Amino acid sequence: MTSTINNVRTIAMDMLVAIEKNQSYSNLLLNTTIEKNDLPAKDVGLLTELVYGTLQRRMALDYFLEPFVKENKKLANWVHHLLRLTLYQMLYLDRIPDRAAIYEAVEIAKKRGHKGIGSLVNGVLRSIQREGLPSLEEIADPVKRLALETSHPEWLVTRWVDQFGYDKTKEMCEINLTAPLQTARVNLTKVSRDECISMLEEDGFQIEKSPIIPEAIRSLKGNLASTISFKYGMFTIQDESSMLAAYALGAKENEYILDACAAPGGKSTHIAEKMDNTGEVISVDLHQHKVRLINDNAKRLGLENIKTSVSDSRHIQEKFKSESFDRILLDAPCSGLGVMRRKPDMKYTKTETDIKRLSTIQQDLLASVTPLLKKGGILVYSTCTVDKEENEYTVKTFLENHPEFEGDITFKNRMPEAVQPLITGFDLQIFPQDFGSDGFYIAVLRKKV
Repeated sequence: MTSTINNVRTIAMDMLVAIEKNQSYSNLLLNTTIEKNDLPAKDVGLLTELVYGTLQRRMALDYFLEPFVKENKKLANWVHHLLRLTLYQMLYLDRIPDRAAIYEAVEIAKKRGHKGIGSLVNGVLRSIQREGLPSLEEIADPVKRLALETSHPEWLVTRWVDQFGYDKTKEMCEINLTAPLQTARVNLTKVSRDECISMLEEDGFQIEKSPIIPEAIRSLKGNLASTISFKYGMFTIQDESSMLAAYALGAKENEYILDACAAPGGKSTHIAEKMDNTGEVISVDLHQHKVRLINDNAKRLGLENIKTSVSDSRHIQEKFKSESFDRILLDAPCSGLGVMRRKPDMKYTKTETDIKRLSTIQQDLLASVTPLLKKGGILVYSTCTVDKEENEYTVKTFLENHPEFEGDITFKNRMPEAVQPLITGFDLQIFPQDFGSDGFYIAVLRKKV
């Protein structure tokens, strides 16, 4: 009979195959896989560690495996994933003995393939045990070595080193290999942060206050989305960096606000809460199913000041009156390079061409929403990426083409105290290593009166 751990490893291997074959997002596939297999909590932890860990380290694992599989270039895809998965356990997981990891891998190989595949897998893994791994120190080029050590594409590491320097890039690549904490934003229209923490602690969660965001909490263990408190709208799962967008916007009660790329609604609901359920937040997204998510979130949180619209924000002027909004948030589509810890597979699918294409879309969106903003109104441009072309250069180009806008250097005063030292002008780049949150960019612009 197959052991539970063997079953978890088989599921992990199948997930890795599916992620590569279908370009599936690892976080979405993980959730559906857990539900489908009805896994107990301890197995969910192991499955998450195996899948995310193997994805995070994939380039390094392939570098280590290469000398041992070079004679078997035509390995079936699933066999390659099984070898990566097992080597990950041998190198990075202390609690699983090598012999157990190898034994389970051989059993899976025999069951999925045949005895010969089991022998091949056994041979490769035993050879690694005997001979040791090739050294990364042999790679003379520091950028190439960093790329392999931390499993980031070389083009991306080169780009980051050019933009931010080697040391900052190294810190970012290293933290991208670690699992992020789950963070949540307490719904202050319903409950205080202390009350919310007490409720969750009674349910057995280990919670700490965010040192960055006054209304945020961090879960040190367990999934907050599975709680009754979540169901009844006491909080929203959201990264701390993402919460800063609502602070930068600074919406006041009874104002008329546009969130131009709003799904799944984390920022819209935060703005609505900050307005204490007054005024109106118009939350727009291109896709009907995503707009449904915004509506579901607003309903769960008890927010009645959010109205949704299915629209392409590149043509949004056709739907709303010119100069009608007090403030506009454009959380633009981007490469997402700041959220690699949550979606490690994206490292291997993004290209420099994507960044150039997205930069054009970002410019189009900015140009489209600006006529809707009142004179003296605030425009916040944000992304969850770490790239100057999508961030600073996009904003610089926009300001050059739109002299009716200027940077709002007063936004620093609206931001949480912990973040203020990082702000020198009218924008802010947060790196994942700054607070252990997502990489995120915010620029705050004002329409001249």
